[in-house]
Amino acid sequence: MIDINESVMQFLLAFVVVGPLLGAAAALLPAPPGLKGKSPEQAVLRHGVTVTGAVLAAAVVLALGFDHHHPSRMQATTDISWIPALDVRIHLGIDGISLPLVVLTALLTFLCALYSYFKPPTGPSPKAFVALLLLLETGTLATFSVLDLLLFFLAFETVLIPMYFLIARWGGEGRTRAAWKFILFTLLGSVVMLLGLLLIGIKAGTFDMVALATDNGRSLTASVQVVAVLAIGLGLAVKTPMWPLHSWLPDAHTAAPTTGSVLLAGVLLKMGTYGFVRILLPVAPHGFRTFAPYLAALAVVGIVYGSLACLALARRGAKGDLKRLIAYSSVGHMGFVLLGIATMTPTGVNGALFANIAHGLITGLLFFLVGALKDRTGTTDLDTLAKETGLALYGKAPRLGGLLAFGAVASLGLPGLAGFWGEMLSLFGAFSPAAGLSRPAFLTFMAIGAFGTLLTAAYMLIVVRRVCMGAAEETPGLADGPGHRLADVRGYEFAAWTPLVALTVVAGLWPRALLGLTDPAVHQLLAGGTR
Repeated sequence: MIDINESVMQFLLAFVVVGPLLGAAAALLPAPPGLKGKSPEQAVLRHGVTVTGAVLAAAVVLALGFDHHHPSRMQATTDISWIPALDVRIHLGIDGISLPLVVLTALLTFLCALYSYFKPPTGPSPKAFVALLLLLETGTLATFSVLDLLLFFLAFETVLIPMYFLIARWGGEGRTRAAWKFILFTLLGSVVMLLGLLLIGIKAGTFDMVALATDNGRSLTASVQVVAVLAIGLGLAVKTPMWPLHSWLPDAHTAAPTTGSVLLAGVLLKMGTYGFVRILLPVAPHGFRTFAPYLAALAVVGIVYGSLACLALARRGAKGDLKRLIAYSSVGHMGFVLLGIATMTPTGVNGALFANIAHGLITGLLFFLVGALKDRTGTTDLDTLAKETGLALYGKAPRLGGLLAFGAVASLGLPGLAGFWGEMLSLFGAFSPAAGLSRPAFLTFMAIGAFGTLLTAAYMLIVVRRVCMGAAEETPGLADGPGHRLADVRGYEFAAWTPLVALTVVAGLWPRALLGLTDPAVHQLLAGGTR
């Protein structure tokens, strides 16, 4: 860790939030100021790599300058009056809860920009693609950095438009329907969420999230808290997505381009669960406790439902799409996050935050790998992939096959990898929930969640067997010829995927690196806010 002046930290956080927005505007200029390329299209893609790289570098320096001895304290704060009549302020800051999400967002966006530079998206102008990618980044980073309820809502909504166009213009088959489904679901949820945020701000007399968390719901009546949690929770649940409000997700992932799927799974889903932790838990604890058992019940239903849907897609002859399968797996994984939050305990909430980061790393890697398979074979259909790569992926593209197997075992929660700790801590939190919550009910939820981990292992191992190993009857007469060869991991793919693999291993072997940040902040947040 390095000692950095507070004013420099403020500048770094402001640059991390605003830098991508300025880069998006610059990308639309006739001659973007990025590094020159062999063509205008290459120049603008290189501009995207340059901007996202600069933002990632600033985020890393921000993390290095962060005071790790006091992770519960808001740092790099900026507080400027914006709309005095409504007491809306440009209030930025990060603590041990938001810092990992900021770094994860900057990392995944940079890797997507790097991947797109070497594998340009097929579709309309690269200028628009790069501008939308950067706009998406600034909205996501702002969501994790702002400390005003109305600014949170604006940032929360900013990401919808770029993701809609990324799906609708650069997506695959069924992209128009998937994009409309995505925007309608999330907009309807957001309208209800806005009403809840306004209710809290008006009744408490402030929209400042730090002041509201410190107040810990004392200025809000029990009925106001219940209504606010119901309204805000519905909007956040759609974005998470929580069963049964998840139906937009499989279509969006199936139709989205590779980079769109990586960012959607890696960071956009985290915005919903982050809102549960940052807003509802500290601001309306009584109202949240009222709904916590129902949230936990829906979470474990989502775990089992997502796993059963994946098993159905993975079986032979089901015409299962591999991207769709990974999308349904996200429903199950985010169920563990919601279960941990619903326990209202430090153990459970820390598990939820850890699972958030682990899911971003692992599922981001899986969507990169599926995109690579589609580039090589022209399909993501499991039956077709089994015929194309059966008895061949390990032998003819061993690195690609090995990475797919690694992503699968990481996703099923193998001990020693990042996916294990979040699920385990969420289940431990359910074993002993917070005071006022029914322990028998949460023990039941824990048992159902544990069963879901077995189902996850089942469908992931089926996928590995079918795609990586194959079966003799699926590949009769498969010849070892040029028409059947698959290119192994290319240099740019290695550069884009290695950080995700490395961080998945590091987080699994050294969980303290992340828990040391989140645990003090979670304890203070549950006790009465972040200062």
